[in-house]
Amino acid sequence: MTDGARQRSSTSGSAKEAAGEKESGGGVALKKEIGLVSACGIIVGNIIGSGIFVSPKGVMENASSVGVALIVWIITGIITAIGALCYAELGVTIPKSGGDYSYVKDIFGGLAGFLRLWIAVLVIYPTNQAVIALTFSNYVLQPLFPTCFPPENGLRLLAAVCLLLLTWVNCSSVRWATRVQDMFTAGKLLALALIIIMGIVQICKGEYYWLEPANAFEPFQDYDVGLIALAFLQGSFAYGGWNFLNYVTEELVDPYVNLPRAIFISIPLVTFVYVFANIAYVTAMSPQELLASNAVAVTFGEKLLGVMSWIMPISVALSTFGGVNGSLFTSSRLFFAGAREGHLPSLLAMIHMKRCTPIPALLFTCLSTLLMLCTSDMYTLINYVGFINYLFYGVTVAGQIVLRYKQPDMHRPIKISLIWPVIYLLFWAFLLIFSLYSEPVVCGIGLAIMLTGVPVYYLGVYWENKPQCFDAFVGKMTHLGQKFCMVVYPALGDSSGNGEEGEEMKEARSPLSKEDRDAHKSADC
Repeated sequence: MTDGARQRSSTSGSAKEAAGEKESGGGVALKKEIGLVSACGIIVGNIIGSGIFVSPKGVMENASSVGVALIVWIITGIITAIGALCYAELGVTIPKSGGDYSYVKDIFGGLAGFLRLWIAVLVIYPTNQAVIALTFSNYVLQPLFPTCFPPENGLRLLAAVCLLLLTWVNCSSVRWATRVQDMFTAGKLLALALIIIMGIVQICKGEYYWLEPANAFEPFQDYDVGLIALAFLQGSFAYGGWNFLNYVTEELVDPYVNLPRAIFISIPLVTFVYVFANIAYVTAMSPQELLASNAVAVTFGEKLLGVMSWIMPISVALSTFGGVNGSLFTSSRLFFAGAREGHLPSLLAMIHMKRCTPIPALLFTCLSTLLMLCTSDMYTLINYVGFINYLFYGVTVAGQIVLRYKQPDMHRPIKISLIWPVIYLLFWAFLLIFSLYSEPVVCGIGLAIMLTGVPVYYLGVYWENKPQCFDAFVGKMTHLGQKFCMVVYPALGDSSGNGEEGEEMKEARSPLSKEDRDAHKSADC
């Protein structure tokens, strides 16, 4: 695919690519089945994983007091809302699935976009999904092993079963996947509502010692600017997942309305839940007890729920199950978008002929996560690339400012004041510089892992005249994959919505070779 073709397939064609309906001309495309409720479920479900139940102590131990910890939760929630506001403008200006990958690619070019995709494919999503699945299996098996830890192989096996089951659900139907997400998001919100209500009851009983200003700001260790910065960094990571709805823009019903609306509903809701859940925790536990607990919500339940304390571990298990589903759903769309742009094998850009789900991308996501379950170094990898993930948030928001100056007349259904991306970038730069200062080796290794994608980009994407035998092999493997998964490349409609476009325009937009396209037409799937 030439650079000119890539340009033609970028921002100018994005509205056409977002058609998302079955074409009357006989093609298939991603269906628009994600309404406002499901959109909110994706954001809330991906942000609220197991962290708020298991270990909200990361912020507390670095903030050095209850009062400062609550302020950190509030400020990081506000900054997250500002970042989400910037992503809302980008999401409706460049209405393509793929989220920050698509925005970075269109604004800064193919290499920058590929590096974002590379680190996501190689480490970020496989490791995150593996960790969430292991947390799920740990809370399911723990009651069966009350006096010891569950066996490691049992944990990994149940995590694999969880991944395979949810991959099957996502391959079967977008509607099924969103219903699962809605149901489990509602479940985790109910569990958190129970925690908050119990906290209110505790306050009504007079159990608010650690919320009184004199006690709330009493440090249990000396205040330190570096530690408080680390508390903000931990808080920012706790809100991770706020940008996931942008990965599925093309499957949103009325994205120009529902994308920003879902963001405006979900981020304040999560901030409210995070702040008040932490308030509830300190009504039943001292900061020292909270820091000593390996599962804060479970300890909270044991103190206040008595015989009903089993609700908390079940809530954590349900929360993580929904988290795995949401991550599979959104990350597969990222890989789908990357393949459509020619940055991953073209098979990953194909969808099922009847179900209209990106089955190859989902299977690829599942397989990479299963492979990550087989390694013991996944937690180390997360530490290395967490910095890179946060780096690209800032690069994407900076791209919003760049796009304003490069294309000032571009149609923007939402246009926010540039003061908001500037505020976000100032906060982002503060945390980034502190990360580099405090952990230069970890950040350096993360950068090195990302830069391994540069030779891959030039060999796999930029180099067009590959040996004929290589192209023939890739074409045969693609054709075989099509038959195995019963998938075809999705149809693209034009702006008139008639589902027809010239062969030249189709070829310009398609990342496939002419041989691959001919195979698609003749494939008996």
